[in-house]
Amino acid sequence: ILVYFFLLIIFSSISNNSINNLILNKTQKINVSGLNEKNNQKLLNEIINLNLENIFRINKSEIIQLLNANTLIESYEVFKKYPSTINIKIVKTNFYAKINNNGKTFLIGSNGKLTSSKSGNSDLPYIFGKPNIDEFLKFKKIIDKSKFSYNKIENFYCFPSKRWDLKLKDNILIKLPNNFSYETLDHLYKFLKINNIKNFNLLDARINNQIIINE
Repeated sequence: ILVYFFLLIIFSSISNNSINNLILNKTQKINVSGLNEKNNQKLLNEIINLNLENIFRINKSEIIQLLNANTLIESYEVFKKYPSTINIKIVKTNFYAKINNNGKTFLIGSNGKLTSSKSGNSDLPYIFGKPNIDEFLKFKKIIDKSKFSYNKIENFYCFPSKRWDLKLKDNILIKLPNNFSYETLDHLYKFLKINNIKNFNLLDARINNQIIINE
């Protein structure tokens, strides 16, 4: 009985030590991909600062909160590779336009978030006014569904009534009605195709079934 008891203690100790070594194994490696090298490293440093102890006891909510707060991220996936590696795969947001907010220029992302603009980004159209970002994203979807090419738009103008004007790079200003659809834009596109756009610089479609031009 004493021999069996002694053997039981020995094997139990070995088993417990193995489990403890596995549980206390520190997170050895974190891989971040999807952004440029600078922003990948910046995000990696922020994650490291969370003081992740081991891969089994990681507080997912802390990582998720950090990723959700990053305005450059459209979506992400976090994978645990046991025993000690975390892989974070990121899909970067697309920037659609520039807008002024409290005297600073920001970029509007497809994720609905504003990102500080430190570069020119001259190819993006500028939004004048104070639109709701979600409303602008809906507007963007309507444009994409229409025959208009988004990269031909130079500026947007948003009014307090939530009505929109858009200015094309051909220097044509289009005044849209409050309730418009992609069919409205297609009708205007067809009008521009049929007529010589050099003859006018304004299309006013605010009245139903009418297009007023200013030659």
